[in-house]
Amino acid sequence: MRDWERRVAEAWASIDEYEGRDEEFRALIDGLAAELPDGDPVAAFERACAWDSTGHSDRAVPLYRRALDDGLSGYRRRRAVIQLSSSLRNVGQAELAVTLLEAERAIDPATLDEQTRGLGDAISAVLALCLVDAGREREAVSVAVAALAPHLPRYQRSMANYARLLVAPDDGQH
Repeated sequence: MRDWERRVAEAWASIDEYEGRDEEFRALIDGLAAELPDGDPVAAFERACAWDSTGHSDRAVPLYRRALDDGLSGYRRRRAVIQLSSSLRNVGQAELAVTLLEAERAIDPATLDEQTRGLGDAISAVLALCLVDAGREREAVSVAVAALAPHLPRYQRSMANYARLLVAPDDGQH
């Protein structure tokens, strides 16, 4: 499996070399996915990513769903939720994407490995975009500022408070 993971990583690292040859890239990923046993959720996930990365969110959505339904786990599971949500946004289902991402954000980070926890800001970024498309701009800005605040060299506390106040009534404490 380690060799397969290496070959998949190499394929993804080469995606830019396939500019204008999307079918060829998808065939490369499909060939790698076909090496896995029937029903392996990783195969569906990799195929979804290939469709998604070549501009076909509509083709990616059912594959992400299959991967998740078939028990995709860990880091790839979280990536699938993020990428499914982004694809749902692209096909006009932003509210469903918001629901998925809010559920993902509610997972206790202590139950996740470090790599999977590291996708927390990606969840926030996609959630902010989905909230905008759902007509919930104030919430979107709140999510984005709250995600950015811990990375600032200063003003973390102020920005976190401002993010909270965008969606909560002002209690007079700034």
